[in-house]
Amino acid sequence: MGKSRNTRRRSAAAEAVVEAVDGGLAQLVPDPDRGRAWTLLIDGAPQSHVDLDDPAYLSFEYQRRLGHVIDLVAPPGRPVQVVHLGGGAFTLARYVAATRPRSTQQVVERDAALVRLVRRELPPDPGARIRVRSVDAREGLGKVPEAWADLVVADVFSGARTPAHLTSTEFLDEVRRVLRPGGVYAANLADGPPLAHLRGQIATAAARFAEVAVVADAGVWRGKRFGNAVLVAADVQLPVAELTRRCASDPHPGRLEHGRALRDFTGGAVAVTDAAAVASPSPPPSVFR
Repeated sequence: MGKSRNTRRRSAAAEAVVEAVDGGLAQLVPDPDRGRAWTLLIDGAPQSHVDLDDPAYLSFEYQRRLGHVIDLVAPPGRPVQVVHLGGGAFTLARYVAATRPRSTQQVVERDAALVRLVRRELPPDPGARIRVRSVDAREGLGKVPEAWADLVVADVFSGARTPAHLTSTEFLDEVRRVLRPGGVYAANLADGPPLAHLRGQIATAAARFAEVAVVADAGVWRGKRFGNAVLVAADVQLPVAELTRRCASDPHPGRLEHGRALRDFTGGAVAVTDAAAVASPSPPPSVFR
């Protein structure tokens, strides 16, 4: 007797997909614990996790924290307009589409070959309102209309580093142009001891936004290891108490810093301009082992 369609699908999902893309060697690796879930890696560095059967499921700790921001950017279920700088496997765009139907989203992902791979192997819901531009993140942001977005999410890495031109006050000026009044900016940052890059990014955000908060796990805050930190900024009061509660009770607990404690952590760091901007530091090889 021939295999059923579901059995054939599970068999096909057992094999990784490996393909060269513009940014390096992409791998789509099946998740052994979830039937139609995959992890995207670029040159061995994990980039995204997607569950095609449950797009509201977020596996990576930093994506879960960004998911909490998405949950709190507007009343539950209300459609929002979101710009995603950096697409990966469209994990967060899928999350928005699943949790806030009728949302309109723009994804800016420079790697056109990666976009083709993801669309072919992990196709998004055809009913989701997701437009993808295969251009540089800052160039793509420049094409978004003024005051269009409720939320701008920056999650851009090239060779595991955030490009320098996405770390400056001039870049944040463009983010502010795109945000509606009351809109929120969220960024995935990566740094390790002595956390000079993170301090500089907090100072840069504070130079352009009235409110800034950062979530990271205790080991990153103490400068004990290289890891991710999620920065959230706005010109309106942030939902600090609820975001703190959600991140602290998460399967990957994170500590939120805000206000004076965050200013004290930032110390004498100064805002980064285009003229002085550098890419974020490279992670040590042990991070991906």
